[in-house]
Amino acid sequence: MENDSTSAFEGFILVGFSDRPHLELILFVVVLTFYLLTLLGNMTIILLAVVDSRLHTPMYFFLANLSLLDMCFTTGSIPQMLYNLQGADKTISYLGCAIQLYFVLALGGVECVLLAVMAYDRYAAVCRPLHYMVIMHPRLCGQLASAAWLSGFGNSLIMAPQTLMLPRCGNRRVDHFLCEMPALIGMACVDTMTLEALAFALAIFIILAPLILILVSYGYIARAVLRIKSAAGRKKAFNTCSSHLIVVSLFYGTIIYMYLQPANTYSQDQGKFLTLFYTIVTPSVNPLIYTLRNKDVKEAMKKVLGKGEAEIE
Repeated sequence: MENDSTSAFEGFILVGFSDRPHLELILFVVVLTFYLLTLLGNMTIILLAVVDSRLHTPMYFFLANLSLLDMCFTTGSIPQMLYNLQGADKTISYLGCAIQLYFVLALGGVECVLLAVMAYDRYAAVCRPLHYMVIMHPRLCGQLASAAWLSGFGNSLIMAPQTLMLPRCGNRRVDHFLCEMPALIGMACVDTMTLEALAFALAIFIILAPLILILVSYGYIARAVLRIKSAAGRKKAFNTCSSHLIVVSLFYGTIIYMYLQPANTYSQDQGKFLTLFYTIVTPSVNPLIYTLRNKDVKEAMKKVLGKGEAEIE
């Protein structure tokens, strides 16, 4: 008990990549570059969704929510990671670790549900085009977005305290570069089967249920697209959904590996690099995926840049 109290007071040591010191400088540059790209790309999406009236639609409302989510997610983890990578100090306070764990869990859960909401929006756009604006009215969009944010933060409100309260018998070394649930559970000196069962049960609602809704939505979308006779119509429907499908594949591929496997099969090295991928790579490429494949966003960007050039002249 005394050891645990001391650990709580002194905080934790984020081991990260300290066993590979030659990688730390490279990772610092890479992580900082991706973080700046994430902020720039997602702030641009939010700005365009606000200032351009053509983007005042349900699709871009949810996309702006996703961009805000990605900015919050990276800001909750990357600054601490950069601090630990740039020097010998690998510590994080107990409070800092608790806050980081809470927001990483919460925002990851929000993204799972939000991607399902976006899939439903795409289903309504492709399968019910004549009734799209009636189905996806502003009040429903607000309710769906609120449900996504509340479910993620509610899940974290249950799991984060349970994870932090595990006895660690004085062990302060987190074999990770951030305070993430699998790594913290792996530090425990007691049987964690009950907590893992609870985590798995909640993951069914936060991860698997949204994924099933996404797959069902795209099943209906695929059927509707195949019924379109014109090649131009099929291409337009495909372009409407392809960006979202790419983001879903990138996000869910890593999340399922991280959170839906038993702790005794969890590889810390694999976990670190996969976490690095969905922490810095996915949030930075999301805006790129949507802008490169989206005509409306490109036009909105040209309009905003054109105004800026005109004002300068």
